[in-house]
Amino acid sequence: MSVTGRQLCAEAEERLRAAGIDAPAGDAQVLFLHALSQSLDRPVPRHALREHLAAAVPTGLEAIYEPMIAARAARQPVSQITGRRAFWKHDFRVTPDTLDPRPETELLVELALTEHFDSVLDLGLGTGAILISLLAERPQARGMGVDLSAAALDVARGNAQIIGVKAEFAVSDWFSSVSRKFDLIVSNPPYIALNEMPKLAPEVRDWEPRMALTDDGDGLTAYRALCAGAPAHLTPSGRLMVEIGPSQGEAVAELMRAAGLVEVTVRQDLDGRDRVVWGRKPASRSA
Repeated sequence: MSVTGRQLCAEAEERLRAAGIDAPAGDAQVLFLHALSQSLDRPVPRHALREHLAAAVPTGLEAIYEPMIAARAARQPVSQITGRRAFWKHDFRVTPDTLDPRPETELLVELALTEHFDSVLDLGLGTGAILISLLAERPQARGMGVDLSAAALDVARGNAQIIGVKAEFAVSDWFSSVSRKFDLIVSNPPYIALNEMPKLAPEVRDWEPRMALTDDGDGLTAYRALCAGAPAHLTPSGRLMVEIGPSQGEAVAELMRAAGLVEVTVRQDLDGRDRVVWGRKPASRSA
């Protein structure tokens, strides 16, 4: 007797629920569509899900779907299994070498686009989601993205090529390989303190690159480097904008003020948590 897509997803949902997955039905269906696309060798849109759930599954689909469900039951993130994550207006390739772009980070993009800039630097760019999203909106701007991970840079280069954005990429320990000045510097650095790591969901703690998550210290190491180096790499009136953890707003704001930045502002995300801090280099400062 043929197995329908609904039966296959129901069995997968039970496995994922037993593994402690919060939204087992949704994950089972997302992975079903991904497996179906591979089986049929063509993209299957979300709106076609109902039709395919009612139909018998194609030959070979179960063999494709099974390892995906096994990986998700092992708490591998869906984005790593499918290899993609939607962010801002584009889909980005995601691998275990990169941080999974979060919806919260879109606030950083949104706020950056309220500013005028002809040049932008992304420090610790990962998938390139922030930099590429900004350059796609401002095609006249030049951009540079740096990361300590060469593997992450390869992912970002690929995403830029697919989306049609041109940028410069370099391996760099924050500003170490950066010699120019920029109108805008953005970063979503590792901000999770070492004592917070055990509390993270397994999808984050066990599957995403550790150096993109934590400084193995108080969570502020990256901000100290970013704030100290930003004035020398910003044009007059240029801005530094960073994503932060929800308890770090005042500490990061004080680091910016100590570095000589002015108009320092903390903005909250949709859940009311501190999420982005930015400051401006004074127009009269020549550093």
